Amino acid sequence: MRRGNQSSASEFILLGLPIRKEEQGMYYALLLVLYLTTVLGNLLIILLIRLDSRLHTPMYFFLSHLALTDVSFSSVTAPKMLMNMLTQSQFISYAGCISQVYFFLFFADLDSFLLTSMAYDRYVAICHHLHYTRIMSQGLCFLLVIVSWVLSCAGSLVHTLLLARLSFSGENTLHHFFCDLSALLKLSSSDTTINDLVILIVGSMVITLPFICTLVSYSRIVPTILRSPSIKGIFKAFSTCGSHLSVVSLYYGAIIGLYFLPSSNNTNDKDVIVAVLYTLITPMLNPFIYSLRNRDMKGALKNLLSRRIFSV
Repeated sequence: MRRGNQSSASEFILLGLPIRKEEQGMYYALLLVLYLTTVLGNLLIILLIRLDSRLHTPMYFFLSHLALTDVSFSSVTAPKMLMNMLTQSQFISYAGCISQVYFFLFFADLDSFLLTSMAYDRYVAICHHLHYTRIMSQGLCFLLVIVSWVLSCAGSLVHTLLLARLSFSGENTLHHFFCDLSALLKLSSSDTTINDLVILIVGSMVITLPFICTLVSYSRIVPTILRSPSIKGIFKAFSTCGSHLSVVSLYYGAIIGLYFLPSSNNTNDKDVIVAVLYTLITPMLNPFIYSLRNRDMKGALKNLLSRRIFSV
């Protein structure tokens, strides 16, 4: 299926995870459990926030959007990977591959913007707590989420449109379990200079800049917490920020490990393993981090279970 001068590839071959064939059954079961845990855990967070009026605050408003993003982010790659492992098929259509690139980048960027919004919320709550309600109004919260969605959509659309103009007339085998943008650019027979430049520019806007904003927020938060005369107040403030810091560390740690640390000889395998970390492991851990470290979430879960038991 030829698309004019754009591409002669009608499909791509995904080599999948770097595991032996006889181990696929075990890894399939493990990855299926991880994916289902990710979906159910994050949907539980959304449900708790929706049902418990005490969680109708800016922090949990952003958390509910983060949980929805995590479910969507994992669902972009995991179902196709699991289906390929189950059916022993390695093919993905050209349209399916391009669509996967778009949604993968969209939800990855959205994750970054939402984490930054949550960092700003923590900064206002701790450094300007007397004006917190006025600053973090419902209108501002909606605006931050809408801007996050718009910027993520624009960034991923630019990458996708530039990718769609490239030719893939030769090799069509991807050493990955999903259509990764950088892996596709290596396969292209066209000049990818513009694509690489846009990756650098957009990446700085959607990853580097939000990361710097998060660091700046916590550079203000930590001194403010330490100036508190109450040990109990210090503990409570650090506990409030601990969940968010843990998620931020997992998210950006995976990105740094993939793009900034020196590569080993087996670069393809390293990229695939790190991709599993930030597409499945990190979204799965987020619900546990917020549930185990947050008394409000644990209280909402107990209330939900007690109401359920009482009704039965």
